[in-house]
Amino acid sequence: MNSFGNILKISTFGESHGPAIGGVIDGYPAGIPIDIEFIQKELNRRRPGQSKLTTSRKESDTIEILSGTFEGLSTGTPIAFIVRNENQHSTDYSDLKDLYRPSHADYTYEAKYGIRDYTGGGRSSARTTIAQVAAGAFAKLILRRLGVEIHAYTSQVGSIATEKSYHELDLNGTENNDVRCPDPEVADAMQDLIQKTKEEGDTIGGIISCVIQHCPVGLGEPQFGKLHALLAQAMLSINAAKGFEYGCGFEGVTKKGSELNDVFYNDHGVVRTKTNNSGGIQGGISNGEDIFFRVAFKAVPTLLKDQQTINRNGEEVTFKARGRHDPCVLPRAVPIVEAMAALTLADAYLLSKTNH
Repeated sequence: MNSFGNILKISTFGESHGPAIGGVIDGYPAGIPIDIEFIQKELNRRRPGQSKLTTSRKESDTIEILSGTFEGLSTGTPIAFIVRNENQHSTDYSDLKDLYRPSHADYTYEAKYGIRDYTGGGRSSARTTIAQVAAGAFAKLILRRLGVEIHAYTSQVGSIATEKSYHELDLNGTENNDVRCPDPEVADAMQDLIQKTKEEGDTIGGIISCVIQHCPVGLGEPQFGKLHALLAQAMLSINAAKGFEYGCGFEGVTKKGSELNDVFYNDHGVVRTKTNNSGGIQGGISNGEDIFFRVAFKAVPTLLKDQQTINRNGEEVTFKARGRHDPCVLPRAVPIVEAMAALTLADAYLLSKTNH
């Protein structure tokens, strides 16, 4: 299960402290202009060491495209790419090889496979999301031709949240601060909380919101290929993701149907809804309205303070993590959320063309 997608399929490989992270994209249409600068810019948004709020690991994260393009266009053949690891500190993990870190994949990977890569978490490391972001950038190039826009942003860190809807925010300002929140005053408070938490050797979670605009009508396949289900699978595949909701989400359970129903109207020959509690998806199929969803991320389990656990022999031990880690995943997870949304939408679009 290292592949994602149906028509547009991405298969990824690599570990945190291996030679490289990479992927192969199959089913990519021919004739798409490949904007290398745009793809690298997307990777730079995910790159470590970009601010005081992220890990200090220094990586250029430069993409190398090995196949599938010619004279600036996609050829329709598999696109292979790699991003080389350059700044591993594997010795930071040498004292962890015989113990199970709380809330990490150490125990489950070892129980399942009988072996695990303890350096940087191996395959379970969030560094492997480089491949998703790279593939998502390729997917965005497909969606760009359709006019689809995807904007994700940090809407909550800990208990600090913006009270504004995305309609009230300038989403083009998301990149104007390190926490990637387009509400400047709230962003300052979020940054202060993350910095304070980092100084305590602790971590904090939060919520990333995402809006997809100008999505074509008709994407999504009933019964088990519903668009919101595909988005949920994509988002919950991201490291540290713990919850997904779209449209009115969990808040909708307190309202009656008469309050939630999205009434249709004719907007100069275009079918629209007066409200969008459905989040742009009805019956599992996009209806042309904005698709809005939120993803909850837990606090990173790697703490720079003493923790209790057990080792392979079942003995209780105390340990303190070393190395370079994010005190909050949200700033760097924003481009990952966008990438997985792009892969889902592009695949759904190509699937709809095949089926209809």
